[in-house]
Amino acid sequence: MSLEQRVTDLESRLAFQDDTIQTLNDELVAQQKIIERLQLQMAAVLKRQEEMVGQFGSFEEDAPPPHY
Repeated sequence: MSLEQRVTDLESRLAFQDDTIQTLNDELVAQQKIIERLQLQMAAVLKRQEEMVGQFGSFEEDAPPPHY
């Protein structure tokens, strides 16, 4: 294999790796956005649950013991 062919192969591999890295980075950014959105939604759900418990009190306090 000639030196020119080896350099061409290396350049080709590098281009493929650069494309793969960029694709993975784009996917990682998209997943991070999804995670951030889910964290905000979870915080909102927890806040609402805390508000509801504050309004109505705990349902477990008034519940009869499990043997009834």
